[in-house]
Formats: sequence, structure tokens, C-alpha cells
Amino acid sequence: MNRGASLQRQDGRRHDEVRPVKITRDFIKYAEGSVLIEMGGTKVICTASVEEKVPPFLKDKGRGWVTAEYAMLPRATQDRTPREAVKGRQGGRTLEIQRLVGRSLRAVTDTAEMGERTIWIDCDVIQADGGTRTASITGAFIALADSFTVLKKKELIKKRPLTDYLAAVSVGKVGGEVMVDLAYEEDSMAEVDMNLVMTGRGRFVEVQGTAERASFDKKDLDEFLTAGWNAIQSLVKLQKELVGTLE
Repeated sequence: MNRGASLQRQDGRRHDEVRPVKITRDFIKYAEGSVLIEMGGTKVICTASVEEKVPPFLKDKGRGWVTAEYAMLPRATQDRTPREAVKGRQGGRTLEIQRLVGRSLRAVTDTAEMGERTIWIDCDVIQADGGTRTASITGAFIALADSFTVLKKKELIKKRPLTDYLAAVSVGKVGGEVMVDLAYEEDSMAEVDMNLVMTGRGRFVEVQGTAERASFDKKDLDEFLTAGWNAIQSLVKLQKELVGTLE
């Protein structure tokens, strides 16, 4: 059976096809690195800011640090979501995502080559239509690379301390069929939902898989990982075109 013929995606994409991706660099005037990443209807501003100090636990250890914050504008979603600042605390989802972004970027950063400085990554979702965390990671990598370029031009570092490219994509089973880069409507119907973060060489950084409506077996997992890696390769190709070689 032709899987693609049995369940048509709303936007007409193939099951293995990511949404149209648009990257606008230098989107924020003051940040050392910044991009607006658009994946379909999802739009995220990713900025990288250089701070000439490290957290207390790294003081005098000769290493740098990369950390992240994540937020969503009130009308990024169909119904207004109150600002977390008004509530006085961040929600569990926000904390989970910003920790994911931070540790994913650290996985491809040689912090020993950064010097004792911190790169703050801010991911601000201005419009959400599924895959905000994966878009944040893919865009944040470009912002991080651009911030290192600024440090290199200032001769504060000898080379960009990046060990590989980094991108992420969502994968899911919808109507019994595996699809990549789920839009919100697809995500809300998914039997299985997965977020996959991988390096340019195909190494896993994070695999977040959840049985939303039905459990899945090893064969399904293999199919999710293969579909996700194929999709991530297209995102890495775009990153390579934008940031060039990692030096």
C-alpha cells in the first residue's frame, strides 16, 4: 500500500517532507547572533548574547558555558496565553524546553575553547504551529555560530568552538502513518509524538518519544529515527549553506 496516498497532509506535503524553512539572519540589531526561523506557521526569534563571565560553578576553570531561555508571546497561540512573568514563575514545559535547547547546543560546543564567557541563547516564539522546540534548536545553532564568528573577528577566540552542526525535528505517527515536522493539527492527533535532536554527522543528542494514544514497538522506533534523520539532513544542509565550515 502506498502510505502517502492513504492519508493526505493538510498542506499537501509528503510524509517525509519538512515544512518550508526560511531563515532571516541579523534579525535583532544588538545581539551578537540572531535569526528569525520560520518553519511553516511556526516562527521563532533566536538570539545569542555574549557575557564576559561564567556561572559560579565554572569560575577559574578555563571553560565557557552555553545556556538558554525559552518563552512564548501571549498570542503566539490561537487563544491568548498569559505571560509567565505575570504568574510569577515559569511553567514546567518552559523549563523543560530551555534546558533541552541549552544541553543540545552544549553537545556540539567545545567549551574549553570558548574562554571564560557565557553565550546566552534566547528563543522567543512569536507564532506557534507545532515544533516550536525543534525550530528553536535549529535556529539557535545558527545564532550561536554567528556569535562565535563575532568573537573570532574580535580576536577573542582563535576559531569557532563548534564540533558539529545541530538540528532538530518532530516525528509522529498520525493515522497509523509516520510523518515528520508535524504542524499543530497533526501533532494534536498523533498517536505517537517524538522530538529528535541530532548532529550533522548523524549522532543522537536527544530522543524524546511519547505514546500519546497508542504504544509503539522497536520497529516503529527504527522508522521514527530513520525518518527524523532524513529530515534533519535537509536542515543541516541549510545550516551549512548559511554558516559555512565550522572553524
